[in-house]
Amino acid sequence: MIAELKFPRHPLAELAGWDERVRLMVRPRRYEHVLRVAELACQIACANRLDEARAYAAGLLHDIARDLPDAELLRLAPPECAIDVGHPLALHGRAARTLLERWGYPDSVVLEAVEDHTTGPRGGNLVAACVYIADVSEPGRGVNADIRELALCDLGAALNRAIVSKVTYLQGRGIQVHPRTLRSYHALPELRSPACDLPGVS
Repeated sequence: MIAELKFPRHPLAELAGWDERVRLMVRPRRYEHVLRVAELACQIACANRLDEARAYAAGLLHDIARDLPDAELLRLAPPECAIDVGHPLALHGRAARTLLERWGYPDSVVLEAVEDHTTGPRGGNLVAACVYIADVSEPGRGVNADIRELALCDLGAALNRAIVSKVTYLQGRGIQVHPRTLRSYHALPELRSPACDLPGVS
């Protein structure tokens, strides 16, 4: 798969080396998920005339810290809130960014997309939007096919739906929403009107 893709604009000439590192860091089923996310993120970027190289790279790298022990996640990404302390898995995006920076990965757009894939894109990073949507809707999950299809024609609407879906899902089960996710939620354009706010989100 990697050998068939050629991304001349990407700052890393040997993406295959990073592919091997990811493969060694995660369980086999996780690696299959990673490849599906990378491929879908690339498709979404292509459909929206965005940077396919960065979208694929961010998808490939997004879960590199996903299978690390809790103690290692906490070491790499010091907690910002009570959710991080009680549920260290929420830190794996930030932990992945820390690892990649230490290993010399140079692209800040990709690094931000990796960090934000668990909680939602910040600051208009459209590569991050591609990866966030791909992560929640890749075919192997068996859910959110509507979001996946929408992303191929309207990235903004698909991102809005994905974030609202996540917040609604968590709230419906009485699970506290991460502050970063809430910030992403409140940044959605159509949710800036009080009439559109979901109950209990603050």
